[in-house]
Amino acid sequence: MNKRIKKQFWLTEAQDKKLKRICKVTGLTEVAVIRILLSDLEPKEKPDSRFYEVMREVYAIGHNLNQLTAKAHSLGFIDAKILQNEMRKWNEFMLKIEHHFLKPDKVNHERSLMSNDRYKEKSRSNSG
Repeated sequence: MNKRIKKQFWLTEAQDKKLKRICKVTGLTEVAVIRILLSDLEPKEKPDSRFYEVMREVYAIGHNLNQLTAKAHSLGFIDAKILQNEMRKWNEFMLKIEHHFLKPDKVNHERSLMSNDRYKEKSRSNSG
């Protein structure tokens, strides 16, 4: 495990407002946002509630597939290889969905949350 080092630092009011806005948009804590940004990644905006509803359904279907696989192995009725292949595809699909909506991306400075006009305008209007 990496040694954890405590850091304390000061922000301007404009920087604090920008950080708080990013936290609100992403649903992350200030510490999580800073760690992501320090890793040259950009946090994604938090998906709406529909995403989480769909994901619950997806997980339920995946659970059912796992149960079918267990039954297929024990009873030998279903071609287990075909079912396992479908489960693999399903799991890959789930990972793609999670990656698309939740995982931070590499920073694209032209399209970054950090360089987004709405953040620039707020920072400029609060700085002087």
